[in-house]
Amino acid sequence: MSEYLIVQGVVVDPLALEALAHLGQAHAITRLSATAWRLEGAQRVPGLAEAAANAGFDLGWVPTERRLDDFKLFITDMDSTLITIECIDEIADLAGVKPQVAAITAAAMRGEIDFSESLKRRVALLEGLEASALEHVFAERLNLNPGATELLSRLNAEGITTVLVSGGFTFFTERLRKSLGFDHAVANELEIIDGKLTGRVIGEIVDAAKKRRTLEEVRSAIGATVDETIAVGDGANDLKMFGAAGLSFAYHAKPVVRAAADYALDHCGLAAILPLLGE
Repeated sequence: MSEYLIVQGVVVDPLALEALAHLGQAHAITRLSATAWRLEGAQRVPGLAEAAANAGFDLGWVPTERRLDDFKLFITDMDSTLITIECIDEIADLAGVKPQVAAITAAAMRGEIDFSESLKRRVALLEGLEASALEHVFAERLNLNPGATELLSRLNAEGITTVLVSGGFTFFTERLRKSLGFDHAVANELEIIDGKLTGRVIGEIVDAAKKRRTLEEVRSAIGATVDETIAVGDGANDLKMFGAAGLSFAYHAKPVVRAAADYALDHCGLAAILPLLGE
């Protein structure tokens, strides 16, 4: 199978790019965008990935026959993937319990604690918080990760079905679904009574198994195959979803997630996914 090498970086030293091309035995460098280059004729030589990482580059080998229109379904995690924050940690900050909640969140994302149990424990710490805190987090603390708007705009323009699936909360996923044009959004619903959080979640918890089922259900509904499916995430809760996708991307992810993904983006924004999906 023939392939080519894509190199991407946010802040690029031209000399470092040339050195990487030399190491990879490329005969030319083709600029694809302000942040992406194709190293023509590059070879899989020892030390290339390490040299790229040390120079602040993300790299990926792309089959020459791959095309963007080969794909029909794109599914992504929300917290720390589509957006810069873990929403529950920021809600907890307003409740005065952020250190306790953040510690549980981090352990869950590393796969050290069962996700469903961790979510119940974290949400319980929010009992009594005014529901208006959710709007404050959305308006004042939630930011998209770089490249999110560009990525979703291109996928939507190509007619690819887009899904936002999150172990976070519907308050945030529904707003992002509307603003970014996702076709579907699935997340947990916080119980609110008399304008305050009760410390409970309504209905089935969106854990790793639920994320995978969501992918499979949408994939079946639109008549897509495994190979036509893309999944993006950063935590252990995304691994089962990765296993059901033809192509997986670890975005600024935990080591266990990076190891399981087809591609790891450690330096660039989300738009860096596009050059790896073919021309």
